[in-house]
Amino acid sequence: MEISADFDLMITNGTVITMAEAGIIPDGLVLIKDGAIVWVGPRADSTPTLNAVRTIDAAGGFILPGLINTHVHAPMTCFRGLSDDQPLMRWLEDYIFPAEARFVTPEMTYLGAKLAILEMIASGTTTFADGYFCEDGVVKAALEAGIRAMPAQGVVDFPAPGVSDPARNVTVAQEFLSRWQGVSDLVHPAVFCHSCYTCGPDTLQRAKDLARRQNTLFFIHLAETKDEVSMLQQAHGVTPVRYLKQLGILDRSTVGVHLIHIDEADIADLAMTGTAVASAPESNMKLASGVAPVVKMLAQGLRLGLGTDGCASNNDLDMLAEMDTMAKLHKVTCGDPTVLPAEQVVSLATIEAARVLGLDDRIGSLEMGKRADLIVLEINRPHLTPVYHPYSALVFAARGSDVRHVIIDGRVVYDNYAFTTLDAKAVMAEVTSLAGKIGAGLNIS
Repeated sequence: MEISADFDLMITNGTVITMAEAGIIPDGLVLIKDGAIVWVGPRADSTPTLNAVRTIDAAGGFILPGLINTHVHAPMTCFRGLSDDQPLMRWLEDYIFPAEARFVTPEMTYLGAKLAILEMIASGTTTFADGYFCEDGVVKAALEAGIRAMPAQGVVDFPAPGVSDPARNVTVAQEFLSRWQGVSDLVHPAVFCHSCYTCGPDTLQRAKDLARRQNTLFFIHLAETKDEVSMLQQAHGVTPVRYLKQLGILDRSTVGVHLIHIDEADIADLAMTGTAVASAPESNMKLASGVAPVVKMLAQGLRLGLGTDGCASNNDLDMLAEMDTMAKLHKVTCGDPTVLPAEQVVSLATIEAARVLGLDDRIGSLEMGKRADLIVLEINRPHLTPVYHPYSALVFAARGSDVRHVIIDGRVVYDNYAFTTLDAKAVMAEVTSLAGKIGAGLNIS
């Protein structure tokens, strides 16, 4: 193929894992101009002399779409390791909620989000869906870092950081959307209702109506624990999924997070309404919440993407590690080593995750016309030698620390293991200082 134009960036000499119809291209080439992919294919098919402002030599490594984290609470990096080995409700009520009430401020969310973004970029994540309070700080951090984000303003029916009067919970979310919609192609603001047990029916419906009016996504923790299911059964006589269906919350613009304790009827309701799912297996394991029936949901055609959850319950944001956990967890719980094959797991962190967020027309695969969100992963390492099957190497052997370059919207934000948009040392020092205050304030030794 003759290519005559000049380009901003050329990535060459690597195995291109497109997550598209082209499949895997052993010796591939990706050309980028104005933030978009303008050509992807075999290197031998291009003219031998191409002009680009910058060329990245993948050195035989993997070139693949940036990873997409469909559920995280980025500012909670400040609470990493704050209280481990606790049941979910005790963890929330005795540790996390009190810590949030005392220490979550716009400054803290901005700082915690920057730390989270550093960790995500360094491990290959180029897009994340966030849900928290004082989300303006997350937006500002994302814009500063140059990462693609879907920050969702948190809504609950009790006083929360930045929302001292619960009666204004949906109004604050509306103001957040008004501030940030259309500000940047990288930021897609959304709404996040914490759960059915922290939001009453009126709040849930008003928040969902807001998301519909603003044509954005609505996120909610759903059927995460047995206690939640029992609570809804006692109060309303239905499962959490059926409860949201009755309220008119479920549709293609709703993303249910976790969905662990659900039955066949719940799965059918999710499929019928087109509701998407974000699954965070490592967090679910750590809190002993259970194992989501991911294989059954996928069999019914649900859109499902992978997420890490927040650092307070994971405790890292490494999507490559999350892929490994997702695959192995469901193989052992299903008693079947063939479920969730490696290629499918990679898709749950790329193109399928993009479908969950409604961004699959822009990102999630390496195709001409899509935005240039991609990573280069080093494979010249003992734990990645030899490579027989690229998907297998990615899921079962690769680590976040193997990511060498990260490009988002055509911009190199991580260059040969170095950040180009944020000062990592300064951010870590600030968070460490803040953690000292949090620990002292909560009498944590």
